[in-house]
Amino acid sequence: MANRHPSPQRAESGEQLRDRTAELTADIETTGYYPQVVTAGIDDALAGEPVLAYVLHHEPTFDREEVRRHMTVLTLTPSRLVLAHTDEHSADDVLPEPYTSTTTEAVPLRTVDSVVVTRTVPMATAVGAVSARDTAEVVLTIGWGAVRRLDLEPAGCSDPSCEADHGYTGSATADDFSLRVSAAADGGAAVQRLLSFSRELSAATSRPRW
Repeated sequence: MANRHPSPQRAESGEQLRDRTAELTADIETTGYYPQVVTAGIDDALAGEPVLAYVLHHEPTFDREEVRRHMTVLTLTPSRLVLAHTDEHSADDVLPEPYTSTTTEAVPLRTVDSVVVTRTVPMATAVGAVSARDTAEVVLTIGWGAVRRLDLEPAGCSDPSCEADHGYTGSATADDFSLRVSAAADGGAAVQRLLSFSRELSAATSRPRW
C-alpha cells in the first residue's frame, strides 16, 4: 500500500503523527484473506492520505451449508474515516467462477455526528478500576447521516374513549455502521484494538471542524 502523502502534523500543536500504513498492510497480509484485493481497495480509497489508526475484523458467515468469510477494515486519516468491506461469493449470474467484491466508503470527519461505544463488562470484574482487558464485548456504532431508520406507530391521546385519528408518531435514528467484537469469538486483543480505535475516532471528531 503506497504512501504518497507527506509526513502529517497536528495543526494544533505541530506534534508529529505516526503513519501506520505499513502496519495496516502487514496485518492484512497476516490474515491471508485476499490481501492484494483488500489492500488495493483501501489504497484507492485512502488516496495517498496516511493511516493514523485502524481496526480490521475478519470473520466467517454461514450461508446454508456453505461457510464464507468477509473482512471489514476501518481506517482513520487526518481528514476522513474510510470503511472497506470485502466478501467472497460463489459462482453465479455475475461471474461463472467464485469471486470477491470490495466496497469502500470515505466519510469526511466533519460529517461524523455520532460515535457510540457500548461495552459489556462482567459484574464480577466491574469493581474498582475497569480496563480494556475486563471488557467482554464492544459494539462501535458510527453515524454520519447517510442512513436513517424511521420507526412509526399510530399516535393516540389520553382519552381512552377517543376514536379520532391522531396520525402517526415515531422517531428517526441514525443507523449507518456498527461493528461488534467479543472476547469469546474474536479474542481479548481484538476487543482492545476496537476500543483503541474508538478512542482515536472520538478524539478526531472532537476537534474543531472548519
